[in-house]
Amino acid sequence: MKKRIAIFASGSGSNAQKLMEHFKRNTEVEVALVLTNNPDAYVLQRADSFEIPSHIFDKQEFYKTDNIIDLLKNLDIDLIVLAGFLWLIPKNLIQEYPGRIVNIHPAILPKFGGKGMYGDFVHKAVMEANETEGGITIHYVDENYDEGEYIYQAKYKIEKGDNLEMIKFKGQQLEHLHYPKVVETIIKKIKK
Repeated sequence: MKKRIAIFASGSGSNAQKLMEHFKRNTEVEVALVLTNNPDAYVLQRADSFEIPSHIFDKQEFYKTDNIIDLLKNLDIDLIVLAGFLWLIPKNLIQEYPGRIVNIHPAILPKFGGKGMYGDFVHKAVMEANETEGGITIHYVDENYDEGEYIYQAKYKIEKGDNLEMIKFKGQQLEHLHYPKVVETIIKKIKK
């Protein structure tokens, strides 16, 4: 029986797409569901093109009910992967999936993490701090933003002339290269 991943995303879903591509022909692991809090998220079209079912939810459903947990359990989800998902994960979901929720952050944590630090906000903060390196952190999710145990970090060099788009591009290259491989390593260790 295949191990099953649920991806949570709030926006475009480029990392979600890389995960879907990576596991498309995998005989042991599949992306079984894409969930979003944004009915206009492009990730829904990406999921559709891979014929992966999706679920749209609101704050009420996410924080005040067990509907999401019930859905994940009914689909026999083994690992939750956050790919540009911007809401804090509720305690009941973390308790249901201990050590089985991972996230990717577009900086070398603990720098440039926390509430409100996502996407371009992170890249701008890195630029304004005159950092010579940027990077990514793949980490487990706990009840606080970006404080879960680190799984993997990778860095890139920031050159003098790099603008926001260049820094963002370098970071995304690392995300797309490493996230699917790290997720595969993690899920293979999970006992079915």
